[in-house]
Amino acid sequence: MAWNQFPYPDKAYVYTPASLKKAWARLHAGDAEAFPADAALVRAWIAFHAGDFETAASLGLEAGVDGYAVAHKATCIYATYLETDEKARIATFEAVAERCERQQAEQPDNAAGFYWHAYALGRYAQGISVLKALGQGVGAKVRASLDRTLELAPKHADAHIAFGAYHAEIIDKVGAMLGGLTYGAKKDLGFQHFKTALALNPDSAIARIEYANALVMLDGKKKMAEAVALYEAAAQCEARDAMERLDIAAAQEELDE
Repeated sequence: MAWNQFPYPDKAYVYTPASLKKAWARLHAGDAEAFPADAALVRAWIAFHAGDFETAASLGLEAGVDGYAVAHKATCIYATYLETDEKARIATFEAVAERCERQQAEQPDNAAGFYWHAYALGRYAQGISVLKALGQGVGAKVRASLDRTLELAPKHADAHIAFGAYHAEIIDKVGAMLGGLTYGAKKDLGFQHFKTALALNPDSAIARIEYANALVMLDGKKKMAEAVALYEAAAQCEARDAMERLDIAAAQEELDE
């Protein structure tokens, strides 16, 4: 079945190998990926940044385990924003998590296999209900993979965002006391992860969105003005690729609701 198309095509998101290399540090401030040596993977990343997620995932998988990072990212961003069938979305995240476990075995020092494992399981949990997922032991797996990501790549801004969301989701669902005792979830620690992410990647719309979501989840009306300011700042970020454009659209949707 063909993947849904990226709805905001823009020539500005279509990179050449040379322009991609020049823009790489800015585009990958979130995931701390290194520029690929393999020309096929450069093509995969060009497809990803342009919003051709299906091609990016396909080229990544064709390259084997070395292409898993771009395949994971393309598949997860597609499933998060563009997959309209909820069952398909959940199944997609499960498939990515399983593939990440294979990557972890083959490349135990590659942060991508751990970060995308945590990301996929986190989105899977949101899809089936966080409480149900915690009962399946998903919380411990997410925590372990995020811990390992930051051991391998301390400047992985997106892992800090995910850790912030981890703390917020658990406290929101099971309460501060049980969340702290059972899962090590702490509100202040979660907020600190968001601040660290923004220090590492100041242009990140998704860091602002997830921080705002956490404020609303944990502090409600008390922090609503701060959350709205974060959504507004996210909506005003400048998109340099398709993923960032989708993040900004998500912020705009939050403000419209």
